[in-house]
Amino acid sequence: MESNENIHTEFARMLGRDAKEAQLGQKGHVFWFYGLSGSGKSTLANGIERSLVDQGRFVKLLDGDNIRSALNQDLGFSDLDRAENIRRISEVSRLFLDAGYIVLTSFICPKQAYRNQAKAIIGADDFTAIYAQASFEACAKRDVKGLYQKANSGTVKNFTGLDSSFEPPEATAQDWIINTELSSEAESVDSLVTKILPIVCNNH
Repeated sequence: MESNENIHTEFARMLGRDAKEAQLGQKGHVFWFYGLSGSGKSTLANGIERSLVDQGRFVKLLDGDNIRSALNQDLGFSDLDRAENIRRISEVSRLFLDAGYIVLTSFICPKQAYRNQAKAIIGADDFTAIYAQASFEACAKRDVKGLYQKANSGTVKNFTGLDSSFEPPEATAQDWIINTELSSEAESVDSLVTKILPIVCNNH
């Protein structure tokens, strides 16, 4: 591995996050959606993005499939690759956070260790995990991408919830939980936006 001794960061000379937030009139924060495939996390993130932008907020949505189609196209779905996927997107999220943006991410992020990793990289004060809760059976019934059918036929390997485990939030976690089986999309979006707005309200 090459030495980092010749890397000289410029962070100290760069314009700080406070200046960016003052310019945008908001506080940056990362809202980290996770859950099974088909649980509704991307649907909620898209709805919340539109609602916040309509209210004049500056938002960046980072979606799992979009990221894997480009930045992380070299990664598979092994535990090591999943961990690297989350590490990279956490670093990207922090870049947008430093620019004062409200960041919405949508990733399966199946293990608590991955979510802890993301929280550590981004910073606990700037990170809110949101669990899109839905049973495996409900997600399989929706099968919006046809992945459950492919997984059952054996054409998709390491499928979360089938042959790769998914860990719901720990009892001690402070994650927000939104049950997408019990609430409609509109109800869920409205509920979450109501909780998000006080966090991103500018204090300058």
